[in-house]
Amino acid sequence: MFNEVKKSIQWGRETLTLETGKIARQADGSVIATLGETSVMANVTFAKEAKPGQDFFPLTVHYQEKYYAAGKVPGGFFKREGRPTEKEVLTSRLIDRPIRPLFVEGFKNEVLVICTVLSHDLVNDPDIVAMIAASAALTISGVPFMGPIGAARVGFVNGQYVLNPDVADMDQLRSNPEQRLDLVVAGTRDAVMMVESEAYELSEDEMLGAVEFGHAQMQPVIDLIIELAEEAAKDPFEFQPADYSALYEKVKSLGEAQMRAAFAIRDKQERVNAIAAAREAIRAGLSEAELADENLGSCFKKLESSILRGDVVKNGTRIDGRDTRTVRPIVSEVGILPRTHGSALFTRGETQALVVTTLGTGEDEQIIDALHGNFRSNFLLHYNFPPYSVGEVGRFGPPGRREIGHGKLAWRALQAVLPAPTEFPYTIRVVSEITESNGSSSMATVCGASLSMMDAGVPLKAPVAGVAMGLILEEDGSWAVLTDILGDEDHLGDMDFKVAGTANGITSLQMDIKVAGITPAIMKQALAQAKEGRLHILAEMSKALSGARAEFSAHAPRIETMTIPTDKIREVIGSGGKVIREIVEVSGAKVDINDDGVIKIASANADSIRKAYDMIYSIVAEPEEGKIYRGKVVKLVDFGAFVNFFGKRDGLVHVSQITNKRLNHPSDALQEGQEVWVKLLGFDERGKVRLSMRAVDQETGKEIVKEKEEQQAEA
Repeated sequence: MFNEVKKSIQWGRETLTLETGKIARQADGSVIATLGETSVMANVTFAKEAKPGQDFFPLTVHYQEKYYAAGKVPGGFFKREGRPTEKEVLTSRLIDRPIRPLFVEGFKNEVLVICTVLSHDLVNDPDIVAMIAASAALTISGVPFMGPIGAARVGFVNGQYVLNPDVADMDQLRSNPEQRLDLVVAGTRDAVMMVESEAYELSEDEMLGAVEFGHAQMQPVIDLIIELAEEAAKDPFEFQPADYSALYEKVKSLGEAQMRAAFAIRDKQERVNAIAAAREAIRAGLSEAELADENLGSCFKKLESSILRGDVVKNGTRIDGRDTRTVRPIVSEVGILPRTHGSALFTRGETQALVVTTLGTGEDEQIIDALHGNFRSNFLLHYNFPPYSVGEVGRFGPPGRREIGHGKLAWRALQAVLPAPTEFPYTIRVVSEITESNGSSSMATVCGASLSMMDAGVPLKAPVAGVAMGLILEEDGSWAVLTDILGDEDHLGDMDFKVAGTANGITSLQMDIKVAGITPAIMKQALAQAKEGRLHILAEMSKALSGARAEFSAHAPRIETMTIPTDKIREVIGSGGKVIREIVEVSGAKVDINDDGVIKIASANADSIRKAYDMIYSIVAEPEEGKIYRGKVVKLVDFGAFVNFFGKRDGLVHVSQITNKRLNHPSDALQEGQEVWVKLLGFDERGKVRLSMRAVDQETGKEIVKEKEEQQAEA
């Protein structure tokens, strides 16, 4: 018999329930977590033996959303869930990042975590529920996992922190100035493990307070998981980390001096080559058995880590000669590509991003088919990390999880400063090509994207810069926070702490930790140093461009907006779209019509925009009594002439109103196709338009009566 266990608590506004033992009983650990009516099932399986020669920890996390969870049928031709969406990829990373450091060191057995959204109430976001379910499933599975972790979402409304704001609250983040934060925090009972956020210029103290609030609010969740595990956990998997101390001591004696000399080289590629040479020299002194030892790679990493970390904590000196607070040299350039709408090249040390901005129309907006409904996005940011950026030969193809994650981080950092769509009715696409990388290419993307958009004329509320912070935390408790980390410092250090924002505050914070969490004191120091570094970078960026250009590129589209009554939309579109197609064909402009009556007219040619505007205006506007119009005679009849004077609107000029002279027939003075000036006299009892030619000077287009009055006034 399987042991069915169910535990619940009141958590914020909703009830959180964890249950196991009823479904997916052949998995090593299976838990269904439910918050409100949002349910996520997490299943954990792990290999009981590591693959021979395995030199890394093969953890794989998959988060998947099933459309049936929200009572929807997937869009598209095949009508079934396909490749992971951006939300699924980002949530998979969200689950992976806080749990990965908590597996026992040396454990290299394959672990698979699959989280499936079974029910979505369109109120509670499944990502937090999935993190909790995964933590609970790992905790009861018996795998050597030093958890559990808890997770929480934190909002900041009217100066108050809010636990787990609902989906609707977060949808208002970009339109409601009272909603200023979307932060996800995960951690153990004692420390924070991961932070991911989108903010609207929060201060360092406000951001730190949000992290501490979230950490405090997740404690009941950790207690609930422990309570579940006390009744449902499987026996711990027997695992004893390998003792490779003897091999490490030999590796150290053979190559410490040469490895230390290699790390003293400041140029990245020269340093990489010297480290590789030092490794080969060490291998030359090892026996065949020692070379075959699967822990040899761990020995190399431990030696390299001890050299890099020891110098930083003891002497405050880093491998490129900087102290802990100095940012690498920065060079910013804009307008470097001739045909693009906006471009920038941002170089910081040996990290470089070529960032290009393209302005589009409403037709270019991205339509996203999400679990909680379809929506459009008019700001797109894509990040690419080709192998040549690190001097390697490697995989080249569609973006991977890392590229999607880094692009979203930069997107969040810049979202807060974008102009409102009503002020700037363009679709903005930013592409960051990482051309060189030695640490923090995502923050280089933030800086380059800010410059690129301003070069394109996007009126950002303020420039945004980003900086990556690192941490060296020694066993004796000593530590050092590093500003603007290198790739080696990221690889061998204990923290990747990325902060982006304006001079006024933070717009995005992302933290990943490789140890068992960090304290508020360390985070406070990291935020303070990050602000110092961010202000320095903003000052360097301003040397290239400090605000949006007043003029667009000659190749960028111009967009003019107009608003029409909603009851006129049908007339502008026409039967089967006939009228709107004619407007586009005749004017050469793109025309987008929204349901609220807002029309966007786009073209690189100002004349095309004006022509389309006039054509639409003539359809929706009403002629005004007493005004003078230029028209064309379309038909002559015995009693007068019909003149097309306002769009497709015709009016009658009675024979008595053609001229002051008596006419036998209108053809005595007019012919079809002739252009004339007419004054709108009014409308008869049947709504027919009455026009006059004799009231207007046919040469000047001015009203004759008014001219006489002006002449009399002058006399």
